[in-house]
Amino acid sequence: MASLGQLLEASAALHRHLCPRQVLGARMGMLAAHELNLDLPQSGKRLLTIVETDGCFADGVSVATGCWIGRRTLRVEDFGKVAATFVDTQTGRAIRIAPRHDARTAARSFAPQARNRWEAQLLGYQRMPDADLFTTQPVRLKTPVEQIVSRAGHRAVCQTCGEDIINEREIVHEGSVLCRACSGQAYYHLIAEFAGASSILSQVEAV
Repeated sequence: MASLGQLLEASAALHRHLCPRQVLGARMGMLAAHELNLDLPQSGKRLLTIVETDGCFADGVSVATGCWIGRRTLRVEDFGKVAATFVDTQTGRAIRIAPRHDARTAARSFAPQARNRWEAQLLGYQRMPDADLFTTQPVRLKTPVEQIVSRAGHRAVCQTCGEDIINEREIVHEGSVLCRACSGQAYYHLIAEFAGASSILSQVEAV
């Protein structure tokens, strides 16, 4: 595995700066490699990581694990927590790692020369032993990992909106194949005026 310094350099390059949450993400990835006995960052797709917030923290996790959204090995379940669950998809073992509740305060004692609290966390998080920095819990996913990863190449078409659905995310309701949005799980509301304009445009194009 790469050194912490190398991982932080890679993470900082994505943001043009280094922050305490990137350090936490990188160190969580390193700890996951140790706990699950995996060679990280990975070049394959054996490890699936679920982060509980987005932003700099997630990039720290990614550079340490090799898990990325674009490779479908990183998922975001936004609980607003700097925490992550690491899943070995071959063995089924999963661990959730989160900072200890007193980590921010304890960081100061590992960086006495720090000029402020932010710098104390930036430096302290790099120096603290894992046991002082993190809690680690074995967990079991509520959704089977096979369902999360899904089958490559699977495609369906929503019978309401006509849009393609990939990765087995369709929902069958009363015999109809629907996307999550049309089944009532949309994260957006259609604006009536725009929807109407789109419908008129479709009719004009059809003519």
